[in-house]
Amino acid sequence: MASDRVKPDPAAQVQACLATVVDPELDESVTELGFVTQVELLGDGEVRIGFRLPTYWCAANFAFLMADDMRRAVARLPWVTKVQVQLGEHMYAEAINRGVADGSGFQAAFGAAAEGGLEALRTTFLLKAFQRRQEALLQHLLDAGFEAAVLTAMDLAALQGLALDAEGARLTERYLQRRSEAAGAPRAFVDSEARAIAAEALPGHLRGLRRVGVNAEFNGALCRGLLAVRENEVQAQPIHIVRSPAERIGMS
Repeated sequence: MASDRVKPDPAAQVQACLATVVDPELDESVTELGFVTQVELLGDGEVRIGFRLPTYWCAANFAFLMADDMRRAVARLPWVTKVQVQLGEHMYAEAINRGVADGSGFQAAFGAAAEGGLEALRTTFLLKAFQRRQEALLQHLLDAGFEAAVLTAMDLAALQGLALDAEGARLTERYLQRRSEAAGAPRAFVDSEARAIAAEALPGHLRGLRRVGVNAEFNGALCRGLLAVRENEVQAQPIHIVRSPAERIGMS
């Protein structure tokens, strides 16, 4: 008897993986930002991803980081055998595409001009994402009536057990995705050094976090504006999906 279970759509699986990849500075998904332009399913488990950035001269290290993260995310799918990531319309596209494809890394792709690898940059922006997500969640909880003393004393289990509205649940989930940047600290909310925050210090702590967020929000608005001008579009277009003949037959 044939199974009634619906076969997973490979294109949807790829898009779900790409949605987990974020612009390191903006902490927003590359799919939501409209950076991914095309996904090609070439058959035999090979996937080609096309993407572009807001300007021709976007920072090479940011571009390389996103391209490599896309490759890694999609390569985790069990049926994927090869991932090609193609950055288009960028001054360093050739070097970035080559470095991601052969696995040589950013340093090898750019030599002395690279000024070190990407891990320090990755760590810096993961920490900023942790701070931005913490500020958003803390402000939501304060607006919902939670007292500063309760929040600063709360442990992770208590945070995860809160009965929150849909937005609160979403913010909590996003915060916990980056909470590992302060691993080992028992309190749910700690500073960037994984130290506890005193209740009376919470207002000042939030002001510091907002400064991080304001800068990122400005850059995000600028990014979207430049991308819209570049593509002469009001909003991001859907990702173009191209299937090989064999893939199309398999989906019928």
